[in-house]
Amino acid sequence: MSDRAADTCASPYRVRFDEAGPDGRLRTSVLLRYTQDLASYHSAIRGFDRAWYQGRGLAWMVRAADVAVLAPIAYGDDLVGTTQVVGLRRVWARRRTAFVDKDGAMVAWVHIDWVLLDARFRPTRIPEEFGAFGAPEATVALGRVELGSASSDAVVGRFDVRPQELDPMDHANNAVYADWLDEAVIAAGDLAATRAVPRRVRLEYAQSAERGATVGSTVWRADDGWSCRLSDAAGTELLRARLEPA
Repeated sequence: MSDRAADTCASPYRVRFDEAGPDGRLRTSVLLRYTQDLASYHSAIRGFDRAWYQGRGLAWMVRAADVAVLAPIAYGDDLVGTTQVVGLRRVWARRRTAFVDKDGAMVAWVHIDWVLLDARFRPTRIPEEFGAFGAPEATVALGRVELGSASSDAVVGRFDVRPQELDPMDHANNAVYADWLDEAVIAAGDLAATRAVPRRVRLEYAQSAERGATVGSTVWRADDGWSCRLSDAAGTELLRARLEPA
């Protein structure tokens, strides 16, 4: 879409007390929150702020996320996140965001695939203006998470979407699903897997969890990790996810 060099944007983050778990380490979901914050900031300073999107009836929706935690990240640590759009294709874009510590060592990276939606929440073509980000045409496919069938000893749970989990689009924020994945794995008796370093978390978002929705979770051990499926009360699949401790 553009012959420009890839455009990057960086911002510092300090791990707050409430962003760390009882072990003092950053939760996976917080990396997703940092990532979407930095993506929004990058877009806004390039002229594509929320008013720009609202005026055109456009919005980005997360389709898939891939999070790798490479080293311990603790309360009080200073990080720098750097993001760039690494590929565009018709209606979707992939961002890569890398996080380094105060010594410049990479401690985590996140890939997010975003789909552009119109006012009727249908995928729509990415405007030519987005050539400003200097991203090449994507040569990879949208992120997918293949789960297969749940095992006979899968652990099943149920919960309601809480008001504090809603974002400005009035549905559960994409980062919240990582917390739900952790909750399901912890309920299955493996707290250690959710805090393992290194670890990788892959999420494929099928549908949005709306305000007040009842969500069912099914989690089971598979391939040296955990597989998880979330569905709404009608059985519509919301999320397919994998947690893979090293």
